[in-house]
Amino acid sequence: MLSHLQQEGRKVLEKAGVEQAELECVLLLGHILGLSRTEVYLRGDLVLDEKSRTQFMECVHRRAHREPLAYIIGEQEFWSLSFLVNDDVLIPRPETEFLLEVVFAHIKRHNPSVERCIDLCCGSGVIAVVLARQLGVTVLAVDRSSHALAMTRVNSRRHHVEDAVMVLCSDLLAAVRPDCGFPLIVSNPPYVSRGAIEGELAPEVARHEPHLALDGGVDGLDVIRRIAVDAGRFLAPGGKLFMECGADQGEAIEAIFAEAAPPGRFFENRSILQDYSGRDRVFRARMNNYIL
Repeated sequence: MLSHLQQEGRKVLEKAGVEQAELECVLLLGHILGLSRTEVYLRGDLVLDEKSRTQFMECVHRRAHREPLAYIIGEQEFWSLSFLVNDDVLIPRPETEFLLEVVFAHIKRHNPSVERCIDLCCGSGVIAVVLARQLGVTVLAVDRSSHALAMTRVNSRRHHVEDAVMVLCSDLLAAVRPDCGFPLIVSNPPYVSRGAIEGELAPEVARHEPHLALDGGVDGLDVIRRIAVDAGRFLAPGGKLFMECGADQGEAIEAIFAEAAPPGRFFENRSILQDYSGRDRVFRARMNNYIL
C-alpha cells in the first residue's frame, strides 16, 4: 500500500540524514502518481503497481545519495510559479525572490517606465521570466553556459514570455555591443568562495549543483569584480544595478563598486540591503547621469 511504501522510503532517507524525510517521500510519491500532497495522505490504502513502486524506490535512493529533490522531480517553485530545473542550473532559492522584491519596489517607486533590462548570469531563467511577466519588459538573459540558456528558453516558453526573453551566450557582457545602454541590470552571480564550496556547503549543493554557477573564486568576489567593470560600461546614465550577494560581502562589494566605473562615470547611491533574516543580501547602485 501507498502508506507502507511511504514509511519504507522515509526510513531510508532518515538513515541517510535527510532532514524532512517524510515530506520528501510524500512529494516524490505525488510526483510519480500525479497526486497532490493531500491526496497522498488521504489515499494511504492505495495499492501501487510494481512499476510505480520501483520508480519510487529508485528516486528515494537517489535522494539518499543527497541528489537534490528538485533535480529528481525536475522542477522547483519560485515566485509561486513552477520552473523546470536540472543539474545544469542552480535550484532557485528564496534569497533570489528577495532580490526581485527589492527590484520591483524600486521600479514602482522610481522608474515605472523601464522597457528593457539584463538578467546577468541567468541560469534557469527565473529572474528573466519573472521580470518579463511582472514588468512587461524585454529581457536580455545572459549566461556563459549554453546548457543553462537552454533551460532559460524552456522556462520562457513554459510561462509564455518567450517573445520577451532573448538569450545570449556570453562571458558576462563580452558579447554585448559596447554602445548599448541598459536602464536596469539584475544579477545573481557566482559569489560563493572556493573554500566554502569545498568545506561548508551541504552535500546536495557541493556535489550536485553546477560549480560554474557557484564559484566566485578564492574570496567569492571574482565575478562580482568583473560585473562592476561591465556594469560601469553598459548601464545607461541613471541606470540601476541590483545584485544578489553573500551575507558577509557587503562592505567588500561597496569598496569594489566605489572604484570600478570608467573615467567620467561612477556608481552613486550604493547600498547593501539586508534580507528578512538580517543578513546582507542585495547590493544596489545607480550609475551617475552625467559625464564629469
